[in-house]
Amino acid sequence: MPKKALFLAGPLTGISYRDALDWRKYVESKLPEDVIAFSALRGKGYVTEERVLKDAYPEHLLSTSQGTITRDRYDVSRCDALFVNFLNADRVSIGTVMEMAWADVRRIPIILAMKEGNIHDHAFVRQVAAFVTGDLDEAIQTAVDVVTMSVV
Repeated sequence: MPKKALFLAGPLTGISYRDALDWRKYVESKLPEDVIAFSALRGKGYVTEERVLKDAYPEHLLSTSQGTITRDRYDVSRCDALFVNFLNADRVSIGTVMEMAWADVRRIPIILAMKEGNIHDHAFVRQVAAFVTGDLDEAIQTAVDVVTMSVV
């Protein structure tokens, strides 16, 4: 049986590489073997020491504005669900909201970890998300339940 894929979406710009990576690694560690995670950070070893990630790195083809959008849109288009983590976000993530729009257009289910009152707590964001919870572990379990093929 082919593996299912989750695109792990969440803020990058303005936070450290470590903060962006830690929750993604945690989610990935909780996934069963038949579910893989896509990350916008893959292939971007040149940002590992960044304390404040920029929205683009023009000197790296993969991280130009066009390169980032092209790969992220491609990843969203081929994932089975979009996993969005807005927990602890302190500024709006325009890129993540775009990823949610791309997923919605393709009717890819969106699992959203976000507490009420979050900076992203907006009617459009809530409406396109199929599942919303303020608990990261509940979001992970929901994502697994959405994409896996197990009867029980």
